Amino acid sequence: MNTTDLAGNPLSHADDAALAHYARALRQFHCYCGDPVATTDAATAIQPDFVMGHVLHAWLHLLGTEPDGVAVARADAAKAAACAPNRREQAHLDAIAHFAGGRWEAAGRVLEDLTIEWPRDVLALQAGHLIDFYRGDARMLRDRIARALPAWDASMPGYHALLGMHAFGCEETGDYRRAEAQGQRALELEPADSWAHHAVAHVLEMEGRTSDGIAWMRGRQPHWAEDNFFAVHNWWHLALFHLDRDEIDEALALFDGPIHGPRSVLMLDLVDASALLCRLQFAGIDVAARWASVAECWRTSARPGLYSFNDLHAMMAWLGAGQDAHAGDWMAAQRKLDPAQVGDHAAIGAAVGEPLLRAFADLAAGRFDAAIETLRSVRPIALRFGGSNAQRDLIDLALIEAALRGGRAALARALINERLARKPDSAINRRLVARLPR
Repeated sequence: MNTTDLAGNPLSHADDAALAHYARALRQFHCYCGDPVATTDAATAIQPDFVMGHVLHAWLHLLGTEPDGVAVARADAAKAAACAPNRREQAHLDAIAHFAGGRWEAAGRVLEDLTIEWPRDVLALQAGHLIDFYRGDARMLRDRIARALPAWDASMPGYHALLGMHAFGCEETGDYRRAEAQGQRALELEPADSWAHHAVAHVLEMEGRTSDGIAWMRGRQPHWAEDNFFAVHNWWHLALFHLDRDEIDEALALFDGPIHGPRSVLMLDLVDASALLCRLQFAGIDVAARWASVAECWRTSARPGLYSFNDLHAMMAWLGAGQDAHAGDWMAAQRKLDPAQVGDHAAIGAAVGEPLLRAFADLAAGRFDAAIETLRSVRPIALRFGGSNAQRDLIDLALIEAALRGGRAALARALINERLARKPDSAINRRLVARLPR
């Protein structure tokens, strides 16, 4: 029996075969490729008392923010708890219990303490990194990984994943040169690391380097687009580059093809479908016929109150499809949530989530002044409901849309000037300028 994993972290027990499957599943999780759930199942089938196998299985079901994942993760945690976990493994189980109960901040803190003591626990680092992302905690997105990096070197399995995560944290805190360098280094070590690839894509997006962005995505497409469950998000990044060049047909083709063509009902994929259509709509493109299928997919999967970021993107689809009654029901369901059941999301929903739902509904209904006032109030704290800087840009675009349509030309001009300062060559920004009164 093994007493440590490949990075030297203590294990309660694992035999060679189970540990080999576990290492393969970790690599799949780092790269978002293959089927890490099935690989983890193989590990626990060989050794039912393999605690970290059950732990990884739980995190894989929780971190996708799928409504049905919570029950699976709780069952996994119960199996692991019955197998005499050691102290490190128990910390994972404590974090899983917090996350499953909606206490995402507490889960992140438990994982923070875990990796202070065991900085080579790459699963704890990756789970914590994703929690930081979902919570919009840009500093921890960077610094959780920065703390652990000195304990690693390029000879260790999974080192590329740390570099890729650090790259994304640096990007979200505005350190674009460091982010690009770390992402490139990660990909030299592991070309299939789609999170590192996506971190560099974010840099190129934030800097408005659209030609570089398209070349980056297309040149590395075999590494991120095939057998990869993060592919839709990377296709979304490619669509944004085309959209920023006013290449509308290309963006629509990507929506109709890899982004929404398969009609995925996974939360992460539906967020990208809604986000792209909403941007196209704000750019003046008629996408009314495309909203219906996105709305139907959301109706299949969405549950209110689990994650405000997802909730807003579901609301966009129902409003875009003209399903005002369902949008109203969605808002009413948010107000009826039991805080004891949704944990942190009650406060986040009250401060950010519900006001954004209301603002988008007001915008769709032509109540422009109401939408403007709410969006201006929420915009400074919107990072609390998660996502990236690029994803939250929709809030700024919604505010500009409300100002333009509501006759608030001076406000619209000021907001567009903000965008021009960041991206003077953006075709989307030029479209906004053209809508200003002369």
